[in-house]
Amino acid sequence: MKYNIVYTSRSIKDIDNLEKDIKKRLGRTLLRYEKDPLKYAGKLTNSNLGTYRFRIGDYRVIFDIIDTNIVVLRVGHRKDIYKKD
Repeated sequence: MKYNIVYTSRSIKDIDNLEKDIKKRLGRTLLRYEKDPLKYAGKLTNSNLGTYRFRIGDYRVIFDIIDTNIVVLRVGHRKDIYKKD
């Protein structure tokens, strides 16, 4: 089953702040992951941010799965993404 990728307004802001080459890498990888997201996902122990995460190099994509949608909640560098705003 193929999932749809849905971005929250916060995740769009996160992505806009990234460099162009990192945006491309994240985009290509997310398109690959939409076929079977749980195969590549890690479950988060602290569910305040979200339920799952993708690890793409030094960047993390925090997301939930709702029906057939991958809802991207946050995107950021691994050293910053788990800190509270």
